[in-house]
Amino acid sequence: MERRRDMRDSLPGRFSRDMSAQQSEGRKVSKDLKSKNILSFKAAILIQRWYRRHVARLEMRRRCTWRIFQSIEYSGEQDHLKLNNFFDYLMTNFTPSNRKERDFVKHILSEPDVARDLTKLEKSLQYQSVMVPDSYMGPRLSFPLFHEDATALLEAFKQNQQLHAHYVLRLCHEARRHLMQLPNITHISTRYSEEITVCGDLHGQLADLFLIFYKNGLPAPQKAYVFNGDFVDRGKQSVEVLIVLLVFLLIYPKEVHLNRGNHEDYMVNLRYGLTKEVTRKYKEHGSRIMKVLQNLFSCLPLATVVDGKVLIVHGGVSDITDLGQLAKIDRFKILSVITQKRKNSVAVDSFETENLTFARGGFCRASNPENKAEFSRRVQHMVQEDLKTCRKQAERSKFPEAETSVRSFASTSEVYMRTCEVRNVEEYDDIEQILDILWSDPIPQNGCRNNDDRGGGCYFGPDVTEKFLQKHNLQFIIRSHECKPEGYDICHNRKVITVFSASNYYTVGSNRGAYLKIGPDLTPHFIQYQAGKGTHKLTMTQRISRVEESAYQVLKEKVFAHRSDLMTAFKSFDKKNTGSITLNEWAKAMESVLQLGLPWRMLRSQLVLHLTNGKLEYRTWLKEIVTEQWSSAQERLHSSLLENIYRNLSTLETIFSMIDSDHSGYISLEEFQQTWKLFSAHMNIEISEKSISDLARSIDFNKDGNIDFNEFIEAFRLVRQAPY
Repeated sequence: MERRRDMRDSLPGRFSRDMSAQQSEGRKVSKDLKSKNILSFKAAILIQRWYRRHVARLEMRRRCTWRIFQSIEYSGEQDHLKLNNFFDYLMTNFTPSNRKERDFVKHILSEPDVARDLTKLEKSLQYQSVMVPDSYMGPRLSFPLFHEDATALLEAFKQNQQLHAHYVLRLCHEARRHLMQLPNITHISTRYSEEITVCGDLHGQLADLFLIFYKNGLPAPQKAYVFNGDFVDRGKQSVEVLIVLLVFLLIYPKEVHLNRGNHEDYMVNLRYGLTKEVTRKYKEHGSRIMKVLQNLFSCLPLATVVDGKVLIVHGGVSDITDLGQLAKIDRFKILSVITQKRKNSVAVDSFETENLTFARGGFCRASNPENKAEFSRRVQHMVQEDLKTCRKQAERSKFPEAETSVRSFASTSEVYMRTCEVRNVEEYDDIEQILDILWSDPIPQNGCRNNDDRGGGCYFGPDVTEKFLQKHNLQFIIRSHECKPEGYDICHNRKVITVFSASNYYTVGSNRGAYLKIGPDLTPHFIQYQAGKGTHKLTMTQRISRVEESAYQVLKEKVFAHRSDLMTAFKSFDKKNTGSITLNEWAKAMESVLQLGLPWRMLRSQLVLHLTNGKLEYRTWLKEIVTEQWSSAQERLHSSLLENIYRNLSTLETIFSMIDSDHSGYISLEEFQQTWKLFSAHMNIEISEKSISDLARSIDFNKDGNIDFNEFIEAFRLVRQAPY
């Protein structure tokens, strides 16, 4: 009994001791868990910080490479403007010393006249004279076209087949007839289709067009498309892209709409690839096809309006853009906005009478009443000055006929002045209207100013957009013209939308493409994509690294083309001739010469790999910045001449293309020498006639008196040296 009692007495104690032990162990476990949770939380914060820094660095690298590509692209467009300034220089300053020089300059500067060239155009459109051989195994078109023809053509293009010149000319003939019936501004409605798909720049990238059709479907009665310009140039399949769009335009004329872009311009095509592509693919018929395309592009409508509320235009607007005036312009006369602008701007300057040539007083931008008044004042001033000169000559002559001649001239001049003033100001206004809607870009700041980066159009701010929309009772603007990293962009309080449909535009992985869809509610929906199987397998870091490598290679080649100027700029900072400069001085010199607006100090890690005592040895750096292989033609030239050739290679290629009007690929030695004589005078390049002759003879490989300027261009391209 006593033992049982002891046992009962011990049970509560034992239970109490056990509970105490468990509580103590629980507190210990809880403390350990709490400590582990704190460590896990700290680790998560550290990982998150690291990841954010990693993403921020990647984004900084991406933005730097993007800035490089865009700056160099706009620099190329500036060079194209400089080429037109070169033509202006010839028109106003160059005095031919003989008939050959005069004919040569006339040949370069001649602007095709629509009325005069109508007969030639009709001959070019005579596709019947171009026979399709029995051996031709490519796609065929039978008119009128049907949906099955389009699908068969798409399959043929996927197999890299080429459409015969006969069908290309016939297609252009039918498309031109249709386009000529359309107004300058096309009005469409969402009531007749489920949604309207708007595509931006394609730039000859057929893979992007195929991908859009795969994701969104082919054009159909209930599936309308608006292609917002820049179908051609830069890409390798501009011809195929244009053919596909024209085929669908003829099959579904109410559902497919094409707007003109700044690259639907034969002068731009000379520089950016379409002319060269057509010549390469169609050889003997290339000249005829380009003549037809030149006219076809002028027939494209300038803008599209959806439900009276949404304006679709390639570039943008300006403070003078007026849809009423755009609707009245005779767009068929404007084969090239660039040359037409020059042609009108010198119309007054080059006016000649039998006894007198008007002074070249320039031409002001007639974008507002003040400028028009300024133009009127300048014309009146020119006339009055010429009248004074004539009166003085009449007083000296002492012949009554002289005074009569002065009065007659005064009357003629006043009539001409009034007629010329009205006609040319109106024509110039029309060109400015088209130039602004094709070349302009939006900016976040208010106001409207010249687009100096591109050399054409303007920069327009949110206030300009707001006034334009209120004036025309519109809700927003859809435009293209600018490559965007994500394929689209929204700005100006969601009232300006940019859509760009050419993915991998600068290089593989550089950007996505996009298109947008709008329904009756006019709410835009964006669809993004990226053509090319390889891009989807790459990580973000790999993609940025590839794009970065390509961007810096392009930038290094730009540096190579300006080595002499950079050496001079570096030496200006190196007062003691030590051969070294600071990084800050290096950055200032780089920007002063290249003028690309790049953050040079941020790019230093990729461009400047070695420093000595914190300074850059610029002579060594310039030697190592580009590893190039020299061609035999390059080795024979003085370094300064080589740099000037390389720096202006695209400009020279454009000039040669203009001289080679039949697109044969050849120009004569005499034309080559005349080109260099004029070009060197304009660019202030000191080149002796002997050097030009030696250069010409060295390029005339078969000694037949003609130069294959495609070989000339290739002879002066940099070839990257393979690493050892």
